[in-house]
Amino acid sequence: MKRLRDITTIGFALFAMFFGAGNLLLPPFIGLQIGNHVWITILAFGLTGILLPFLGILSVTNSGDSFDDLGHRINKNLAAILGSVIMICIGPLIALPRTAATTFEVGVLPSFPNSNPVWTSILFFSITWLFSIVPSKVVDLVGNILTPFLLFVLIILIGMGIANPIADLQLEMLSSQEAFTLGFIEGYQTLDVLASVIFAGIIISATKAKGYDSIAEKNKVVIASGALAAACLFFIYGGLIYLGATSNIENTDISRSALLIHISNSILGKYGTLAIAISIALACLTTAIALTTAVGTFFSKLTNGKLGYKLLVTASCLVSGVLSVTGVDNIIQFAYPPLAFVYPIVITLVLYIVIFGRFVKTKLPYILALIASTVIAALNVMKILGVLHADILAWFNHIPFFAYELGWVVPSFVFFVIGIIMESLSFRHSR
Repeated sequence: MKRLRDITTIGFALFAMFFGAGNLLLPPFIGLQIGNHVWITILAFGLTGILLPFLGILSVTNSGDSFDDLGHRINKNLAAILGSVIMICIGPLIALPRTAATTFEVGVLPSFPNSNPVWTSILFFSITWLFSIVPSKVVDLVGNILTPFLLFVLIILIGMGIANPIADLQLEMLSSQEAFTLGFIEGYQTLDVLASVIFAGIIISATKAKGYDSIAEKNKVVIASGALAAACLFFIYGGLIYLGATSNIENTDISRSALLIHISNSILGKYGTLAIAISIALACLTTAIALTTAVGTFFSKLTNGKLGYKLLVTASCLVSGVLSVTGVDNIIQFAYPPLAFVYPIVITLVLYIVIFGRFVKTKLPYILALIASTVIAALNVMKILGVLHADILAWFNHIPFFAYELGWVVPSFVFFVIGIIMESLSFRHSR
């Protein structure tokens, strides 16, 4: 009974850590654009927004207790370099400012149209700072108190929206292939694959604190907790995509915040604004607390305590507060190029460790796979920024799936196999 209670607490905490600003705003906006391709889009979004983050948790669990252990399996410097990039992205550069901006635009502005985002940001990050300053209490606070209420509100919204849709599904707006690509790529914006390899350390520490010290017990609890979080995410994401697809909005230029407000008001009536405000505040606050805690812990450890945890938490809140006033849509637009670069690298690391980690122990195959993903990701960012000439872009489009921003998949695998062959030949020659 204790194990079940602990799994529920940790699983709900992990769900709340993942389910933040982008996770609430992105699915309805995706649904608005896909017409009747609901299920294929849910599947695609689930791959990058649910399955890969779950594999991220597994990759760290199979490697040790933290992201450092995962990175050190490949190269001793990888954990520091890649970990720093990840922490900056999911911390003060993108994810943290987005939590406060979303809280303002969806949770505050509809009820107080003349309010100033600066004051919301100050209040939001003051609360975040207070909860983050004592990191040992984060998991229990989030898992036992905040998440159940958040899930309750969202289940009511989605359940009523499915039972009584605002409108019928729209006619086909995209092809099934385009809908799949949209869902897959938009899943990057959740930032959850990046967050998963960092959050894993928090979850593993919480698991050990509850008495699960052996590797077998720790892995069972962490995996079960991750599965619970994944199940909750699948239901919420799928429901929100469906609500977007049946929202009866013809103007796809509507902002993500305005769309969510429209859906909640159409389904819940006069209580819609209040319900979504509470959901947004809880979703964003739980994620902000987890991210701020992770940022402070990571960089404090990286600098061997030269930069104190409390100082880092304070600095992260201050920087995030300044950036948050630029607005949700601007933050999401700004985030796309850096995420398009970092995501393939992290996904390659996670997938290859999970799939091949037990069989391929040498480092060279993983290093070559990561180099291939990094090169292709850099080319993709150049394409996104429009700096590639049309003739050069046409040549790169011959790389499998490059046109769909998945060009890293085949080259990374090819170079992984080359690494295995090189290691095998080297071993035979040494004999």
